[in-house]
Amino acid sequence: MSETVSTPTAERIVTATAELMRRQGYGATGVKQITAAAQAPIGSLYHHFPQGKQQIAAAALRTSGAAYIQLLPLLMDPYPDLHEAVVGAFTAAAQQIEESGWINMCPVGTVAGEIADSEPELRAVTAEVIDSWIEQGSTYFRTRGLAPAAARAFVIAVVGALEGAFILSRTLRSTEPLIDAGHAMAAYLDTLTGTRQP
Repeated sequence: MSETVSTPTAERIVTATAELMRRQGYGATGVKQITAAAQAPIGSLYHHFPQGKQQIAAAALRTSGAAYIQLLPLLMDPYPDLHEAVVGAFTAAAQQIEESGWINMCPVGTVAGEIADSEPELRAVTAEVIDSWIEQGSTYFRTRGLAPAAARAFVIAVVGALEGAFILSRTLRSTEPLIDAGHAMAAYLDTLTGTRQP
């Protein structure tokens, strides 16, 4: 499933689709909604994405996935201590989701849970994106001093904790799941590195 995002119109369509899926998932996002949000005629949508909604969704997931992994160093690099960086990143996510009115979830996580058993091609795209997060996150945590196996284990735990905490925070309308998940991940980091924070 290839997709084209090389023109301003195609980019607007992909961006609009990612935002709609982030808020309401894949199933509830319709082609007419996408064209309205992208301010693009329906003919342009099918010109750039002849396979329709699924092809657009794949492009949106890949684009969003690439953007979201860039948040890892952005949120953590300001902290010299990795334990504090983990807590700080989860705290920033908690603040962001609250400020957004409980809608600031990554479209990859939103769609992955929704379509895992019903849309095999999109499930493969979400798996590709998550594999990329694991690979790039492992590299990042190795640069922060973790051994390769520990870096991989840690990024898998962080992605799982973050995505799960997003669901709980949205449902409960509370930052507590994200804050607690951040502290739990920092404690897990201490276990992996053999250190203990006071």
